[in-house]
Amino acid sequence: MKRIYLFAAFLLSLQFAFAQNPYRVDTSRGFDASKLMAGGNFGFAFGDYSLLNVSPMIGYRFSPKFAAGININAQFTWEKYRGYNTVTQKDNSSILGGGIWGRYYPLEMLFVHAQPEFNSISLKSKYYTDPPHTIKAKFNAPSLLLGGGYAQPIGGNSALVIMLLYDVLQDNNSPYRNRPVFSVGGNFGF
Repeated sequence: MKRIYLFAAFLLSLQFAFAQNPYRVDTSRGFDASKLMAGGNFGFAFGDYSLLNVSPMIGYRFSPKFAAGININAQFTWEKYRGYNTVTQKDNSSILGGGIWGRYYPLEMLFVHAQPEFNSISLKSKYYTDPPHTIKAKFNAPSLLLGGGYAQPIGGNSALVIMLLYDVLQDNNSPYRNRPVFSVGGNFGF
């Protein structure tokens, strides 16, 4: 718990050390291409549990305090289960979906984030028993990710983004299950 407090204090100290607007936002009316932002997350892991996550997002900075947009969620996993040094089961799953997101910046680099989304999940499990068999399933899951984050400017209208979110709906089929979602990504302005 002490580490969490130290990390929070560090983030707050960065907020005051870099007290500048991370995005150039013109308050004039009408569409302004410089207010567009794109980014998202990319992740991978390899081994008995392998993962590929490609989750792009695009949005618009409506004001210095508010941004919103759409996101696409694409995750693929491959998992091997072992027993007595042999593979007993292989699971392949894909999660495809998306939704909308919104951020409110009470401070220049700290934000509150809301992201309702809907995902379609396909699962294929192959069992290496006698006789071998395969089970396939498809299901849908709504999610409402709530939380916050920190946006560290890296030049121009771009920022490194760190977020901690939690799915408050906890649908039985949710890919987020009962655990926090920690992500590191980026936003890039045009």
